[in-house]
Amino acid sequence: MAPPLLLLQNISARLGGAQLLSDAQMSVMAGARVCLVGRNGSGKSTLLKIAAGLIAPDKGERVLSGGTTLRYLPQEPDLTGYETVHAYAASGLAPGDDAYRVDYLLESLGLDGQADPKTLSGGEARRAALAQVLAPQPDILLLDEPTNHLDLPAIEWLENELRQMRAAIVLVSHDRRFLQNLSRETLWLDRGAIRNLGQGFGEFEAWRDAVLEQEERDQHKLDRKIAMEEDWIRYGVTARRKRNQGRLRALAGLREQRRTQTRATGNVKFTVSQTESAGKLIIEASHVTKAYGARVMVHDFGLRIQRGDRIGLLGPNGAGKTTLLKLLTGAMAPDAGNVRVAETVQMVTLDQRRDALDPTATLRETINPGGGDSLSIAGQPKHVMSYLKDFLFTPDQAQSPVGVLSGGERGRLLLARALALPSNLLVLDEPTNDLDLETLDLLQEMLSDYPGTVLLVSHDRDFIDRVATSVIVSEGDGRWIEYAGGYSDMLAQRGHGFAAITPAKAAQKKTAVQTAAPGKPAVAKPRLSFKDKHALENLPGRMRALQDKIKTAQANLADPDLFARDPAAFARLAANLEMLTSELGSAEDQWLELEMQREALE
Repeated sequence: MAPPLLLLQNISARLGGAQLLSDAQMSVMAGARVCLVGRNGSGKSTLLKIAAGLIAPDKGERVLSGGTTLRYLPQEPDLTGYETVHAYAASGLAPGDDAYRVDYLLESLGLDGQADPKTLSGGEARRAALAQVLAPQPDILLLDEPTNHLDLPAIEWLENELRQMRAAIVLVSHDRRFLQNLSRETLWLDRGAIRNLGQGFGEFEAWRDAVLEQEERDQHKLDRKIAMEEDWIRYGVTARRKRNQGRLRALAGLREQRRTQTRATGNVKFTVSQTESAGKLIIEASHVTKAYGARVMVHDFGLRIQRGDRIGLLGPNGAGKTTLLKLLTGAMAPDAGNVRVAETVQMVTLDQRRDALDPTATLRETINPGGGDSLSIAGQPKHVMSYLKDFLFTPDQAQSPVGVLSGGERGRLLLARALALPSNLLVLDEPTNDLDLETLDLLQEMLSDYPGTVLLVSHDRDFIDRVATSVIVSEGDGRWIEYAGGYSDMLAQRGHGFAAITPAKAAQKKTAVQTAAPGKPAVAKPRLSFKDKHALENLPGRMRALQDKIKTAQANLADPDLFARDPAAFARLAANLEMLTSELGSAEDQWLELEMQREALE
């Protein structure tokens, strides 16, 4: 069996006073597809940084096989020091790597290579970082939350790209569907130790629950045993002193075992503050149109939203999801058409903007800005500290400033603040950002049981499947269509997913919109992608090279004495000739298809 490309042995690390990793083990074989899962703050990012060689562990050993190339995608990429996006993406290349791959990746990810990195949004910076780590096609890819800030087209494209790569991949992500589609091995980082499932993420949650249930049973047995020993100490018949001392020492050992056990982290307790039910009809929109200049975001849209509906809005970034959400909630007036929101609606919005939180305010002040020790939750008074504890915040954190919280902790705080307000309509814009799997489970359950109405924008396909009763999907040019069910149901009805908009396509679309007649949808002229152009230019040379190799192989096989002299060599040459012939046939078919496309477009 081949040795692992990367081996971490007995890794221990502390962050401040907390023990993050304790004798953790990880091995990455060639071609592996590993997902690393765990609660927020469990040390996943720290472990990836140790694996990438960026930080040293307090104890343990990291072994990288000789000649192995490795690339690491951080959660927050740093693009400073580069004049253009192309220069940043190309900085990941090593001598001998294909420089054309940078152009292909930037086009596929919808980025302008000549743009200034300082002008990029969070999502665009994440795409540029993906291009940097994918361009060299390394032996090992370490990806920390690669789908953060990506829209559905980009996530679907990334999945397909990673499937085709030969690299060993280690993924940290809270996107269930992404993990299910890509992983073949699951590592669970729990209380500093790593447990290896040996199967993909699809089998993980049932296995994790079984492990935790067994721990609870073992804990119960230990508690019972301690209680029995304590009862013996109090009421047992006195026997020989030596034997009594032995039992006392055993009891002390059991107590120490219970004291030093690290219990599993508790779960968030979601309680939503509901107001009186609204009427049956919540929102009614008819013939709604909204445009920014010549760009039509919503065109002739109609919808009736009733009490209890949970509707997801899906589409690429820039398609107009936020615009449609504002139109439906009355936050923006349409250019044409009407939107009526029921008077009894009491709306709470969670937009997941981190800048909506004051970094200097304490957690207690953020949850209860009016001051005092209690607040009203679901019509019942509750102590501020108890409410924060429901969202896994400790008493010490309650007096800490918001600025010291991690991304996942800020996400939980935003949820806590939003759910404390009375509502019968929840408007959630990317509520899943940075939340761990266990918290996502509970949020899904809460939304499923919520008697009010939910409007949801999310790029998490699994979350949409579990929560939405219907989805409204951007079909381009301001057209929005409603599909019954969640993301998977939409996919079955629509017949396809989303295609990323490249800069070339975006430029065509913009030009077409500017020249189109008012009120008529523009149709962009199709063109060959950069990848197809590159293939069309290089395929003839590749075909000539294959033809030369085929001639050489045929000449060697023409030797009449070869088979009798060396049957094994004859078999190898025959197999090689068959492979070369197959490659030539595929290359010719590809060239013919692309050439026909080019002629049709011209």
